[in-house]
Amino acid sequence: MMLRQFNAIVVSLWLLAVLSALITPVALAEQKVTLGDWDVHYIVLPSTFLTPDVAKAYGLQRSRYQSLINISVLDSKSQLAQSVVVSGTAKNLLGNVRKLEFQEVKEQQSIYYLAQLPLDGEELWRFEITVRHGDTSETLKFKQKLYIEE
Repeated sequence: MMLRQFNAIVVSLWLLAVLSALITPVALAEQKVTLGDWDVHYIVLPSTFLTPDVAKAYGLQRSRYQSLINISVLDSKSQLAQSVVVSGTAKNLLGNVRKLEFQEVKEQQSIYYLAQLPLDGEELWRFEITVRHGDTSETLKFKQKLYIEE
């Protein structure tokens, strides 16, 4: 059962990547940064891109007022998924800071870290995500304008 649910989230995210390339490449396209020995992939998307079943399976809220942050960390040489600790914050232009609570999703050789960010309206958010494993710590910083779905 869990494998089906995980496969559904992977299919949803793959479909999102395809759709984002066709619809809004700047706003939704997956991005990758190499930090130390890691390739960190990240994407922020509307939570409504998830099916209701997938959202329920992972305890995520589907709402036009919720964004989903998806982080995956791969070893830059072997490209194997890494089990790490992911934490972070999102800060808007008014200086309001929201702590991001990431949950780890593991299935076979894939590992994802998911968090949600509530939205009040169209805003530019600055993300600061810390990835840790043992004594190694790297910080990913990026900004993205997020919208409430109409």
